[in-house]
Amino acid sequence: MQRAIRKSKGAPADVDWKAVGRRIRELRGFDMTQAEFASRVGISQNYLSNAEHGQVEIGAVIVLRIAREFGKSMEWLLTGKE
Repeated sequence: MQRAIRKSKGAPADVDWKAVGRRIRELRGFDMTQAEFASRVGISQNYLSNAEHGQVEIGAVIVLRIAREFGKSMEWLLTGKE
């Protein structure tokens, strides 16, 4: 049996994965390669590339690792809001 997902008032139910990818790319900056960033958070360079292009839905564990490693909130990574 499938449950209906309830939306919070005023909050979108979906994550814009392309925007998340842009924020990850912003965190990486110009002085860090994808391979270096991926190594720091324990993912492959290919997965990071797909994430930066919004082609994958990143799991909570990976979002948490990125947030902790780079001093950002999970909310900022997912929504762009602090």
